[in-house]
Amino acid sequence: MPDQMPTPDAAAPTAATRPPLRILLCAPRGFCAGVVRAIDVVEQALALYGAPVYVRHEIVHNKYVVESLRRKGAVFVEELDDVPDGAAPVVFSAHGVPRAVPEAADARRLFAIDATCPLVTKVHREAIVHHRKGRDILLIGHKGHPEVVGTMGQLPAGAITLIETVEDARAFAPRDAGTLAYVTQTTLSLDDTAEIVAVLKARFPALSEPHKEDICYATTNRQEAVKAVAPKVDALIVVGAPNSSNSQRLREAAERAGCARSVLVERAGDIDWTMFGAIASLGITAGASAPEVLVEEIIDAFAARYAVEVETVTSKEEDVVFPLPRALRPNAAE
Repeated sequence: MPDQMPTPDAAAPTAATRPPLRILLCAPRGFCAGVVRAIDVVEQALALYGAPVYVRHEIVHNKYVVESLRRKGAVFVEELDDVPDGAAPVVFSAHGVPRAVPEAADARRLFAIDATCPLVTKVHREAIVHHRKGRDILLIGHKGHPEVVGTMGQLPAGAITLIETVEDARAFAPRDAGTLAYVTQTTLSLDDTAEIVAVLKARFPALSEPHKEDICYATTNRQEAVKAVAPKVDALIVVGAPNSSNSQRLREAAERAGCARSVLVERAGDIDWTMFGAIASLGITAGASAPEVLVEEIIDAFAARYAVEVETVTSKEEDVVFPLPRALRPNAAE
């Protein structure tokens, strides 16, 4: 175990006694286009229609973002039953919802605004097309994740089978091996998913696959950025929420790439300083729903204990932008 740095309770090190620390910032990191759009949906709805704006589930998986929107007038609910009748907007989260949710909103004549990420909507449409063509559908993903619940809820019960692991792929017994298709959750591990798909393709050569990979560009880019940095650092921090799938996959990607001391942290106050000690280099990235202000907060916390030198390591540039729903575009409230 390396020598321990002073704990927060100890006297703060002076500038002369702070050990050097090279911080490598992964780029891209943090907000993706789908998250930016979802947050903009809530903020624009508040600007156009005033508070309250109801949001079904967390708009994205980040407490800081949720609390910030709550202070502006957003009201977060678990189900539509918690939304009162009236003209106030109700927003569906970026993860997508089962088809029954917008149908229930329509039945109650609620003013529903869909903030589902367009890349998740793409997966929904793929599943629907496969179903119309008479195919049995395999969904590679994690049970209970809101995105998986939303995708499975696009079709009747039993139309989609969830595959979580390689073992599931090996054990799956199809009704007809010639009429199978697969789709995936957008925030999965690239490596895990490739392994599962390889097993399925070996077992079912006629398996229909997405025309374009379902794992989203942001998930792919952030995992590749971590893989580039992880072998070069003594420790790596992923800024993100524990219920964020893409953040958890970043931590796993760092471990696989050779950085055993990889941790997921929501805020600077959550850092377990006993895990770091006399490190000379630190990688930092952020999940797709973590704002940059939290990355800066983490850097400041290390700067109070180390003499930090920050360098950005860019593996890919991103310029993806998604338009707002029609109800929130200019002149929508007129």
